[in-house]
Amino acid sequence: MIALALVVGTVFVLTLGWKIRQFVTSPHDAPLRAVTLCLASAAASFGLALPPAAKAIRSVGGSGAPRLVQNAFAFAMVFWLMCFYLYSATDPQRGRIRARRETLPLGLTLLGTSLATIAAAGHDTGGSYDSVDMRVSALATFYLLADLYLVYALTAALLWTCRYARASPRPLSVGLWLMASALSGIAAASAIRAALTVIRWHGGAVAPAVTKFSGHIIAVAIPLFLIGAGYPAALTRLSVMRLRRQRRSMYHRLHPLWSLLHEAYPQHALHQNRARPWGLLRRPRAVDRHYYRRAIECRDGLVRISPYLGQAEETVTDLSESSADLLADQLCAALEAQAEGGEAPYGAVAVAVPQAQGLDADVRQLVMLSDALLRRTSHPAQQDQQDQQDQHKEHHRSRRG
Repeated sequence: MIALALVVGTVFVLTLGWKIRQFVTSPHDAPLRAVTLCLASAAASFGLALPPAAKAIRSVGGSGAPRLVQNAFAFAMVFWLMCFYLYSATDPQRGRIRARRETLPLGLTLLGTSLATIAAAGHDTGGSYDSVDMRVSALATFYLLADLYLVYALTAALLWTCRYARASPRPLSVGLWLMASALSGIAAASAIRAALTVIRWHGGAVAPAVTKFSGHIIAVAIPLFLIGAGYPAALTRLSVMRLRRQRRSMYHRLHPLWSLLHEAYPQHALHQNRARPWGLLRRPRAVDRHYYRRAIECRDGLVRISPYLGQAEETVTDLSESSADLLADQLCAALEAQAEGGEAPYGAVAVAVPQAQGLDADVRQLVMLSDALLRRTSHPAQQDQQDQQDQHKEHHRSRRG
């Protein structure tokens, strides 16, 4: 149980820090503000339930103060969760009006639980829900008001979550359905506890297993809610990491083509980053910037050399595995012709034009050409090495003969 609490607390802190960072950049985003306050309230309610925090609150406000403060933040959590849907589903003005209306049941619940805590001061031992004496009307009123408000707010949030889940694509819908399952579990546990409170209030006996069962539902539902809330964001982050890893690979594979064109047209180089070479690997956001810059410089170089490519019998436009080697030969010949000072009788022509639109499709064409240039430069070296090995073998045979 302690390990689970630490895991849940860590996830709360990380998720809350991520949302606070987003909220700082967009302070006027009402739905984002509601989510941030919801997570902050949840983290506070969870943290204040820990023994050290509860002991500190008890020393200041009495035996019932920790329960009141913890539940107050739990009420705030579900209130801001409702507000998130209200802000998201309607226009800002209407969302603010409906959110203000929801402050009425929240305020009445806080007032009622506060008065019940004060009234039960002489009979409250500060025990948990399992051990508290529900025959004390003030304590029974406290738990009944708290559970009824949670059932009301969680049910409203559950209906909004299901509506959004049915209309959302994956992976957002998966996360929303997980959140809906968690909300339904917590609402059901709160309804069970409200019924058990009434039974115990009237002197009825309740099996301990039933009370523990409702507590186990909440213990499972809270981590499930966190997983559902973080699932779409985590999947999106993984997709971004995968895309940047691919672009980092493309960036390096473009080097043969880029170095050849950069040597011919150094004036086409864009603003260079003064960071160290390994900065590309250390700073993920720099990957995209380096990737775009290298692709643009390669394309500018090909446009500049394209009039000399037009002198070939068949200029390669859209690349394939076979035509990439042909265009690599034409490119090297064109650069040599330009270096010799020959004039190009043709205008610019399209070179390695992708069939699909988008920068990534263009880069795939450039990468095929760059790979062909790499093969072109490596084959002569391999051939020279093979010739040296053959000469060595022939010399060895002649000595043996």
